[in-house]
Amino acid sequence: MSSQVIKCSFLHRLLVPLTTVALLFTLTGCTSQQSQSNNSTVASSNIRANSAEPKTLVLKVGFISSESKLPIGPEGWALQKGTLTPALKSLGVTEVKFIPFVGGPALNEALVSGQLDMGLYGDTPALVGRAAGLPTRLINQTRVGQNAWLITNKNDVKSVAQLKGTKIGVAKGTYPHRYLMGLLEKEGLAKDVKIVQIPSADAKPALERGDIAAYPFAMGAGPTLASQGFPVIDQAKDHQGLVGTGVSVVTENFLSRHPELPQKWNQIRQQALQEIKANPEEFYQFAAQVSGNVPLAIAKESYPLDLYPTEPFTPQGLKLLNSTKQFLAEQKLLKSDFDIKDWQIPNY
Repeated sequence: MSSQVIKCSFLHRLLVPLTTVALLFTLTGCTSQQSQSNNSTVASSNIRANSAEPKTLVLKVGFISSESKLPIGPEGWALQKGTLTPALKSLGVTEVKFIPFVGGPALNEALVSGQLDMGLYGDTPALVGRAAGLPTRLINQTRVGQNAWLITNKNDVKSVAQLKGTKIGVAKGTYPHRYLMGLLEKEGLAKDVKIVQIPSADAKPALERGDIAAYPFAMGAGPTLASQGFPVIDQAKDHQGLVGTGVSVVTENFLSRHPELPQKWNQIRQQALQEIKANPEEFYQFAAQVSGNVPLAIAKESYPLDLYPTEPFTPQGLKLLNSTKQFLAEQKLLKSDFDIKDWQIPNY
């Protein structure tokens, strides 16, 4: 499959739900015009209906995981400790529901369709979604410097150079995908390998069968496979600009109804980070547990404390975010260009 086909397929998957939602908005608008003509005759009924509205608000937050029950970071920590929901009580939030997704494109689709109010995921799918018209605002960068591990099977490829002429798997639209594209470009191999879409959950069997020569794994999975004897031939952290960042986004619809959410969310996150850095071993035990009881050594390698910035935005984080956006634009994977400053919500 050519790189152009890959790019078109990737964008098509994102844009189809966006087009569908646009149609729904149009239909909803037509219905609203009809209902407005009847408003004057049912005013008293509306008042009674408003008084009967439910007084509960479930904040639905998507995150990326194949194993974890909660986001591994201050957000999941705060929920586990029982401090997250009470801190959002002033917004009317009575429950925070974290919903796992296997990849960024699927999370984008859930944001488009209104299934989510917020998303915690990698910068690459968040940027692609925003460029395609996904109505989100950037609350913060949850992680800065996410590593990725390029892993091969145990018998064949021993170096990046030996990937020439092979087939490489990747979960498209993820931050490891961006790392892989950047690495191949840097090594002059972009036109000499075949990239195939493989979900991360299916990557290990594909390597073992020899269906693919290599696969870029994210945090958690990468160190786990390395501990099982799978060769690591490259890591994102060894290349300036190829590490990923994680972001928190909120839909513009939810933000319009709850404009105080970003400030409150960042305050909660900052408090949780203070607790985490004061109790690192307890945090790693939490990370290991919610990851499916992985060894502590795996949790420590995957989620070092310096991965989590204490401020919503940092110069280093914004530099990486802009670098990723520029690379995606150069690869023609962004439907439109935009300024990060116009996307992000200012620091509080």
